[in-house]
Amino acid sequence: MEVALLEIIAAIKAGRCRGCGEDGKPLDAAWLDKLVRRRNRAMHDGARSVAKKRLLPYYLRCKAEDPTRWESWGVDAACEEQLVRLLKAKPRRTASGVATITVITKPHPCSSDCLYCPNDVRMPKSYLADEPACQRAERNYFDPYLQVTSRLRALTDMGHVTDKVELIVLGGTWSDYPQDYQVWFVAELFRALNDAGDQAGDAPAPREGAAPRAAAHAADGPASAATCDSARHDAAARAAFYASCGLACDADELARLTRAEQKRVTAGERTYNQAVRALYAADAWERAARIQHASLAELEREHARNEGAAHRVVGLVIETRPDLITPESLTVMRRLGCTKVQMGIQSLDESILRANRRNVTPARIAQAFSLLRLFGFKIHVHFMVNLLGASPVGDVADYRRLVTDERFLPDEVKLYPCCLVESAQLTERYAAGAWAPYPEDALVDVLVRDVLATPAYTRISRMIRDISSGDIVAGNKKTNLRQLVEARVDERSRAEGRPVREIRQREIATGAVELDALRLDCVTYATSVAQERFLQWVTPEGRIAGFLRLSLPRFDAPCLTPEERAQFPVPVREAMIREVHVYGRVARLHAAGEGAQHAGLGRRLVEEACAQAQAAGYVAVNVISSVGTRRYYRALGFLDCGLYQRRPLA
Repeated sequence: MEVALLEIIAAIKAGRCRGCGEDGKPLDAAWLDKLVRRRNRAMHDGARSVAKKRLLPYYLRCKAEDPTRWESWGVDAACEEQLVRLLKAKPRRTASGVATITVITKPHPCSSDCLYCPNDVRMPKSYLADEPACQRAERNYFDPYLQVTSRLRALTDMGHVTDKVELIVLGGTWSDYPQDYQVWFVAELFRALNDAGDQAGDAPAPREGAAPRAAAHAADGPASAATCDSARHDAAARAAFYASCGLACDADELARLTRAEQKRVTAGERTYNQAVRALYAADAWERAARIQHASLAELEREHARNEGAAHRVVGLVIETRPDLITPESLTVMRRLGCTKVQMGIQSLDESILRANRRNVTPARIAQAFSLLRLFGFKIHVHFMVNLLGASPVGDVADYRRLVTDERFLPDEVKLYPCCLVESAQLTERYAAGAWAPYPEDALVDVLVRDVLATPAYTRISRMIRDISSGDIVAGNKKTNLRQLVEARVDERSRAEGRPVREIRQREIATGAVELDALRLDCVTYATSVAQERFLQWVTPEGRIAGFLRLSLPRFDAPCLTPEERAQFPVPVREAMIREVHVYGRVARLHAAGEGAQHAGLGRRLVEEACAQAQAAGYVAVNVISSVGTRRYYRALGFLDCGLYQRRPLA
């Protein structure tokens, strides 16, 4: 490993021009692949001793644990910057400007019973044990602290900057969990990030995929109160605590323990909720639940720590359903630090919703949109094509309604094709011939039309879920579905002479930015409760380098009830900034990078938003700031004010 690494370092030093070796050839992924293959062929025993994914962790480990050896390599700051860039795995993971960490809540009964939803009793409703984030959650007993520390170590080993983190909390319906569990779960997410940057006495984070090291030292019986307390602060002790409670974290063992209940659920003999109650009311889970509670005061202390932490939370996302969105639930979400809500709506066609046992109406969905917007949240919806009762023509019309009807208009969309897994109740309809997946050409055509209909202020974040092909009974199994769609989109866009407006296809991603070439563009659109202004920095080619969402509420909107008006989170004539985002390679906090971050683009967006709000007659601007950005907004003149930060316009 060291020989290969030294050859790479030598090539960088010899070139001394960014991205090129001594011979002028680019030091890129292809060059690195050739080097790794050549080194492995040179091994006399034929063993594969060099792997790209292990080079950067090896370098970082030597730097931290063997400084004498590291110093002998003669790596200066410029060389290290190029080395890390070359060895970084999956660079797009932080191309949007932040490192995302997805965590999964523990299995829990769900208050809905959708026809298409997987019923894997090892997971919270709708998720499958084979999905990557779910595998990580199981290995870590579904504990939020352990999941974060595990993922943080993996991202660091891949070479990603983790100063700014977006936490994504998935797992069925967040609002179904007891509030005490919600507070604890979020407090532990923050605690994990805070502890990871605190070098004073904290245990190292467990490596991705590793079994908890302290499990073997756990007591035979339930942990003592002292052990429970230490489990709150130390990853190894926490893993030992769960092991002492009798919980398993091995996938094969968990499959064995749940096999009988899973067969009953798949056969329709028991419901998912019945099985989950039987499995997770056991003594082991009850003992584990002893530490799964926290007060709001504890959460607020972790929030305060995170304001200046090495790993700051710049976004907290939770997942729920529109029928559970109320002013009361949104107030709790804000107290937790939530800034974005993922909301499963799937369709706006009432007959399709009924056929798929989605017990919500388009009117209730519209109400959820209004409340989320007035509370300042980013609105990220799940939308599905090819549901039971749907058709390609109907799907295209349904999506067009989502992105043109002023009662909806999401900021972000997960646009999924419905696919069948064995445990879903949709299996019966498939067997009876009542449902079938669209042919590939028809599916791609629907998604292409949807992308082309997407406005400039909406981002399609995903088009498939991380469901393994082995779990899919019928439906799309191609992991490159999005690539197929985007290739067709580009063809049609050129043929019809209309540019693609959807955000994700316009992001500058990992590219560098010519700041002087950027122009500030404003897209104005009306919703049922506000005038929205989407301010965006764009290149001459239409690529997007950053944006801001400014909401100018209409407090007299006829769709609002007197009770809803009485629960407005901000006073009349006050505007709301719902999101500020700058793209490019992630730059460390307070350090300039090659992308657009820390180039002043965010500050200029905020100033323009305040100017536009004042010109429109608003007296103040609020921002739904995340915990890790509070100091940033204070420096821009915003003051802490209840659930938000507020800047007077005078």
